[in-house]
Amino acid sequence: MSPSERLVLVLGGAGTVGSGIVKSLLEKGFQVAVISRDATRLEKLRNFLPAEAHSRLFTVVGDVGTEDGAEAAKVSLLEGGRKVTDVVSSLGFSWWQGGAPHTQSLKELQWVLETLLLSTFTAWKAFFPLVWENPRGSYTFITGGAGDHLLRPGTGFLTLGASGALSFSKVVREEYPDVPCKLNEVKINMGVALPEALAPGYVSHLEVGQAVASLVEKLAVSHTVLCVDSPADLQVLTSEGKL
Repeated sequence: MSPSERLVLVLGGAGTVGSGIVKSLLEKGFQVAVISRDATRLEKLRNFLPAEAHSRLFTVVGDVGTEDGAEAAKVSLLEGGRKVTDVVSSLGFSWWQGGAPHTQSLKELQWVLETLLLSTFTAWKAFFPLVWENPRGSYTFITGGAGDHLLRPGTGFLTLGASGALSFSKVVREEYPDVPCKLNEVKINMGVALPEALAPGYVSHLEVGQAVASLVEKLAVSHTVLCVDSPADLQVLTSEGKL
């Protein structure tokens, strides 16, 4: 199946990491779908992409952070007979530094968990069944190193949410060991930023996008955690579709 015959749903595709993935997939000839609660962010994404790719980009205004919202977004996405072949899940935010836990409210913790973990679950529940029986399809979780340890004082809730997302990805791989689709996790142990905002320890969202697009295209591995610790790892993943 050629890229032009495959439709990749990028969850979180209007965000920093997701927009780089969307751009790279479109450059490879894939059809791409993006769901966002904010129509303005979808328009910003469209403006970021080359005009010649717009005909292969499908956008839906919807909320995948609830079960009902995710199901409604799925119905809208599949209108007209569209068939999703691949999903990349890059939901949530990359930074939170609200302060030490004793200074925070339960409401703030619930919001962080909803954004980083619960939305990952509700989206997966809605869209995984679309691809899990397809041996030429894939479901890829994008995670990060924030779940491994406290990055700096005041980021504890980020660690809680990110560790939950890491654990959920692991649970899915182990609970569904025999699904035909390629089920993987790309764990980026560096910061990801726009090219104009790069700093030491960060990589461009475009480099990340190229690496993830190659993984989706080549379908070379399954039930694997691909740990990206350096720009060199991104280059290998881009070239080989695996590490």
